[in-house]
Amino acid sequence: MAARTVEYRWRLAELMAAAGMHNSTDLVPLLRERGIDLSASQVYRLVAGQPERVSLQVMAAICDVFACTPGDLVTVTAVDKRRKRAATENVVDLNRSARPKRARVIRDE
Repeated sequence: MAARTVEYRWRLAELMAAAGMHNSTDLVPLLRERGIDLSASQVYRLVAGQPERVSLQVMAAICDVFACTPGDLVTVTAVDKRRKRAATENVVDLNRSARPKRARVIRDE
């Protein structure tokens, strides 16, 4: 089974720019109208960063402000991880395959 890497891109800053908003503080009153009371610094972190957790209420309010869907706000990409091939893939591991035999010392009489 191949391992997959899942990544996402938070596009709030792009949506704001497309709507003509260039300051994160422009979003604060619009969110407040929708019942989301966040400070200017919290909204700045939402806009400038890539949050790991966002409540569905906040996401729904943002989608309402920009008349978009959650898929417009977050783009997800999943990629198969490729197994790294070692340069010594065909070499026999001597630690596992060839074990030395214990020597028996016999005294000459």
